[in-house]
Amino acid sequence: MASPRPLELEVGAWLDELARGEPTPGGGSALACAVAMAAAVLTMAARISGDPGVAAQADALRARAAPLVREDSEVYADALSVRERTAALEPEQRDWAIGRAFAAAAEPPLELARVAADVAELAAELAGSGDQRVRADAVAAAALAAGAARGAVALVAANLTALPDDERIVEVQRLASAAEQSARIH
Repeated sequence: MASPRPLELEVGAWLDELARGEPTPGGGSALACAVAMAAAVLTMAARISGDPGVAAQADALRARAAPLVREDSEVYADALSVRERTAALEPEQRDWAIGRAFAAAAEPPLELARVAADVAELAAELAGSGDQRVRADAVAAAALAAGAARGAVALVAANLTALPDDERIVEVQRLASAAEQSARIH
């Protein structure tokens, strides 16, 4: 069962929650937390740089990422529950129910990749135009976001195993590539 309020836990307690040996919260929640942290670092760097526009954008991205920490865990737990509850159904009914549940479980990591790509792009912009004292922070935010976007590819693909040509897999791969390109800051 997912932690009721993962973002209200102390960092050590959140790490213990992730490590406890249950399928949720898992990788998606951890990646969402990483993107929210990257956006928070970017907000800080933008504020120090005196760029209120970038700070507002980064803060809005953090607000988009933070709920995904819990949402990913809840939706994935629901998918696992559907898989258990449908064991006695006819194969076609079971496959349909499970397919729907896991397709829904692919949505939070896909949204996470969207946010991560935006964070990485914004961080790259700030690394080039912001205060040099926080350039390394912007670079770190971009790298963290890019890594999370790449991790989201694996989660979306795993949840859509029956649909390898699904447009969501193509989208998440494109987003991860864009985030990685943004994070290549020189």
